[in-house]
Amino acid sequence: MSKLAFVFPGQGSQAVGMGKVFTEKNEACKEFMQKADEALGFELSTLMLEGPQDELTLTYNAQPALLTVGAMIAARLEEEGIMPDYTAGHSLGEYTALVESKVLSFEDAVVAVHKRGLYMNEAVPAGKGAMAAILGMDRDVLESITANITESGHPVQPANLNCPGQIVISGAKEGVDKACTALKEAGAKRALPLNVSGPFHSVLMQPAAGELQKTLEGIDMKDARIPIIANVTADEVTKQDEIKKLLVEQLYSPVRWEESIERLLELGVTRFIECGPGKVLSGLIRKIDRTAKVYPVYDEETLEKLLEEAKGWS
Repeated sequence: MSKLAFVFPGQGSQAVGMGKVFTEKNEACKEFMQKADEALGFELSTLMLEGPQDELTLTYNAQPALLTVGAMIAARLEEEGIMPDYTAGHSLGEYTALVESKVLSFEDAVVAVHKRGLYMNEAVPAGKGAMAAILGMDRDVLESITANITESGHPVQPANLNCPGQIVISGAKEGVDKACTALKEAGAKRALPLNVSGPFHSVLMQPAAGELQKTLEGIDMKDARIPIIANVTADEVTKQDEIKKLLVEQLYSPVRWEESIERLLELGVTRFIECGPGKVLSGLIRKIDRTAKVYPVYDEETLEKLLEEAKGWS
């Protein structure tokens, strides 16, 4: 029987007005924003709905904002009787997946990712780290080149293994710059610097991981009711102790997204619903497997389209 996965995007998908259409038409969706404001002690909802965009994009604001919209959309789908067999999220999105899988309460999760963003922001001073998307480069060659640059004293490593032909690297600014030059010389089609506030998913995030571990130790986590595919292992996880350990490792380890989707396909998943603003993950999934049916849900129109399609699911 065909299986369904909910997938949740990470940073970069945030936009002013995110979630507005759902809160205007659904009281339960509106409550998510109210709960986020109460849990955080500031009006995240105003920032989400009115901006400004540059403040919303700050990592410690973007993370709880994206989690709020993703959790809201997933709850809206549940209202319509659509339940996933598996969940997965890209980086920050893994926390939204944990809310959907009932590992974390929404309130605990929104506070945890706000703190995660603060720790990530504090770990590396602005301008000292960087990330870049490398297009059209063999993974083994990329890993060899980045390892050599790291050994020379300029740390840089694969950060997001997104889909065939797209790998994001992360590390010290000089390391990323050197890697971009070397990778283009080795045949990469493009090396595109990313507009991010830090070297996420690199060893430079280890100080943030230590702080995050302390935060997670103080949060009540439960075993997953719905299996999650973890970023770090690209495999199912359900036990809360292992989930907690992997969330800490995730801060300085690559997001193995391509392998995560391949694992879901192996498990019989043929349909993916992307819950959150935009359709970045939908595009990546289509590049990984063109036969997968992918449904981004980010407004009422895309929700209604999905609900119509779902009538024919068996």
